[in-house]
Amino acid sequence: MTTDTGAEDVPVLEDPPAAAGAPRFWAVRRIPAALIALIVLGGTGLLLYDVAAVRADRTAMAWRRELADDLATRPLDNAWVLAGAIVAVVLGVWLLILAFTPGLRAVLPMRRAHTDVRAGLDRKAAELTLRDRAMEVSGVQSVRVRMGRKKVAVRAVSHFRELDEVRADVESVLGTGIDDLGLARPPALTVRVGRPPTKGGRV
Repeated sequence: MTTDTGAEDVPVLEDPPAAAGAPRFWAVRRIPAALIALIVLGGTGLLLYDVAAVRADRTAMAWRRELADDLATRPLDNAWVLAGAIVAVVLGVWLLILAFTPGLRAVLPMRRAHTDVRAGLDRKAAELTLRDRAMEVSGVQSVRVRMGRKKVAVRAVSHFRELDEVRADVESVLGTGIDDLGLARPPALTVRVGRPPTKGGRV
């Protein structure tokens, strides 16, 4: 884009368009990675030590001899073999899930106004913000907000005014509040409004 200044055309830089969406944040998962690393390191070190001892004309450790004999003689349909296979499969599936899923469900990606800047909003902070917005509506006594990645469920209690009017006001206020959060994927809003409980039960 250029503008005519009377002398020469001067380029004018435009702000980059805001991204329509943003990927989720990936968890570092330090604890699972550290546990797996320790297990692999310990097992590998023990095995290498035993192999080196055998190469040095020493007898192999009893556990390795027993394990080798067990694996050579035990049938495949044995209960212990099947249990070990199941544990290995479950552990492998768990590791694959950790590897291919982002995690950090408590962090909601926000819209990216600049391609080199990423921002996220804590889910609890978003819930508190929307709760405070809803509490400003006339007639609302208490509010409970449950925020997910795709849906915001709001349960409000109104002690006066018509429930339909309160629901409409809460939906309007929270609709604006969700837009103000600046989330990359604004969740859908569902609002339920009821009366406070009475001595005989809920109404």
